[in-house]
Amino acid sequence: MITKQSPAKINLILRVLGKRDDGYHDILSLMQKISLYDEMEFRLTDKGIGIHCPGSDIPEDRNNIVYKAAESLFSHASYDYGVDIIIRKKIPIAAGLGGGSSNAATTLVTLNDMIGLNYTTEELMKIGAKIGADVPFFVFSRTAWVSGIGDRIEKACTLPPMWFVLINPNFEVSTKEIYEKLKLRLTKRTIRYSVQRFRLVPRIAGSLYNDLEIVSLRTYPILSRIKELLIVHGALGSLMSGSGPTVFGIFRDEKDATGAARELGKSNIGSVYTAHSI
Repeated sequence: MITKQSPAKINLILRVLGKRDDGYHDILSLMQKISLYDEMEFRLTDKGIGIHCPGSDIPEDRNNIVYKAAESLFSHASYDYGVDIIIRKKIPIAAGLGGGSSNAATTLVTLNDMIGLNYTTEELMKIGAKIGADVPFFVFSRTAWVSGIGDRIEKACTLPPMWFVLINPNFEVSTKEIYEKLKLRLTKRTIRYSVQRFRLVPRIAGSLYNDLEIVSLRTYPILSRIKELLIVHGALGSLMSGSGPTVFGIFRDEKDATGAARELGKSNIGSVYTAHSI
């Protein structure tokens, strides 16, 4: 049996560039992994794919993205045996943090190693792109600019270490619903970000941007209150991650982040997490 940590992500920048003919949207996003993890256990078996999610309501059958990842890899490799996977969820579900996609990517990478398939990162990313939009990013496993529908990955410049406080208001948000409500103001202008903008934590905090945030804040006003609370408690900047509803704040250091998290935990506004960039 092998145990792996499966990390969450946040979107420091998320721009929606346009809707495609296939119904998906082209994006440009700066994505960062953080130290909030699910724990996964893998054990190879003689046959079948078993998914177990103790303490969670997520499906344990073919509707689970981890099942799809294992099935896709086995099919691609013509592998005739099986695996049992236990997922212990700590990352909030449908929260804009990519937990499911991370679990799928962790499955691809771990099974590739356990079985000795020797697929490259690029090959695993191609398999992952057919499973979920954020899966290739987690397979890539570095801070990256993500574009297209999540299938184009480019390594970002090295960012300084960052500390975050995340607040999840304990309800789920449908990504599909948020995109459907998005009214795009399309521009043919080329979007460029200077490397210097990402050298210092305060500059990163000042560059936070998410096109989906205005939709989610309008739909769920409590998210505006969460953003305000993070700033009041010392965040240099605050933003909703992905399609939400998790909101994060960037802090100067671990001390400021842990102090803010302690105070925000008394507010009963949601579940509060402290994490750092990885």
